[in-house]
Amino acid sequence: QVQLVESGGGLVQPGGSLTLSCVGSGIIFSRYSMGWYRQVPGKQREMVALISSDGSTNYADSVKGRFTISRDNAKNTVYLQMNSLKPEDTAVYYCKAERIWGVSTAAYWGQGTQVTVSS
Repeated sequence: QVQLVESGGGLVQPGGSLTLSCVGSGIIFSRYSMGWYRQVPGKQREMVALISSDGSTNYADSVKGRFTISRDNAKNTVYLQMNSLKPEDTAVYYCKAERIWGVSTAAYWGQGTQVTVSS
């Protein structure tokens, strides 16, 4: 059974920092691309940051220079370091594991963790 469990969300003031973690189980973690996505009510889920199995990264323009994604395959964990947080970063943040091999794909989502940026 595949599980992705996020943690680290909470309430933070504008300009503050948070680090989200996502621990995966039931998959060969190192073979999966990992990503952080976020969603606010009434809007589509959007990509925040991606890290491939070889460590290459990609970020949404809105978070470039403020957020950093990293992974520790020995701990089956992906992180999202969020600095200089803004009220518009408020959302539920989801972790996603995805793998494409040949014509097959597999994708799994975590349950989400709430991040609220407010004074």
